[in-house]
Amino acid sequence: MDDTKETSNPLPREGATTDLPHDHMTVQRFRAAFPRARWSDRLNAWFVPGRTAEQRIGRWLAEMESGADTFADEKGRDAFAFDPIESRYLEAAPATFLIRTPYSRTVISEIREIPHARWDSDRCLWTVPYRSFEELRRRWPAIEEAAERSEPEARRARREAIKGTEEGEASQAKMRERRRKRYPVPADDIPPFGRAVGTHVGVAFFVGTEGELADRATISAFYFPAADNEEYVWASWRWGSLEELVRAWPARAPPKQSERDRGWWMPTLEELRVARRGAKSRRRAKERKQKGTPSSEK
Repeated sequence: MDDTKETSNPLPREGATTDLPHDHMTVQRFRAAFPRARWSDRLNAWFVPGRTAEQRIGRWLAEMESGADTFADEKGRDAFAFDPIESRYLEAAPATFLIRTPYSRTVISEIREIPHARWDSDRCLWTVPYRSFEELRRRWPAIEEAAERSEPEARRARREAIKGTEEGEASQAKMRERRRKRYPVPADDIPPFGRAVGTHVGVAFFVGTEGELADRATISAFYFPAADNEEYVWASWRWGSLEELVRAWPARAPPKQSERDRGWWMPTLEELRVARRGAKSRRRAKERKQKGTPSSEK
């Protein structure tokens, strides 16, 4: 009889059980680490005797998982070497892939679906471990296409292409409306002033309202579909500073559809991150402008 199996003698009271993958190599490593382990047909699991069995099994499983990640990274590295992704947005560093692209919501949403992808705020890039190479390869066409569309030259070309067209006129009208820094809010449900609020134009800080009625045609054309049974007023707003946005707390859950329908909600963490990047960009532009101004004109 195999002495690794449970006999008619009952198992010790103190101990812990674990279920392992049914591959020979894993079981062999487990037996080497736990020579007193026995397979229990009754429990349909491996039983390790001892008061500290559960802790020892936990440490061993963690080490195995770490080793599996290393093996998976090696497999991903080999797969990349055999069939690499060649792109100006991707760099194969020794430890991970490094992804640098222009800002794009599509890029962010695609990368967030890749297991173990991380945003490195210090270097302003995404890191993806080699173990996630297959998912990275599957999503790369969409990532690269979105990145190319977000290049400044591509955006300028699209603006030039629609000049003089109906689409171009609509775009110009939308820009003129947005410069007015006004936003429609329900007359009986006005957002809080002086704090970060999510809107259809981004995270804004409302500063007040004089009660001027907003017409539904303008609301629906430039902001969001206006409800027929709702009365809206214009509220003035401003962009938040980087310090204000860093201090702002994100909502615990995404906004409900009813909140989006009314036009404002508490911002999510991703919305705040986008707003912070915008605040950083505005600060850099202001600093460059100040440096380029002669001292006599300051």
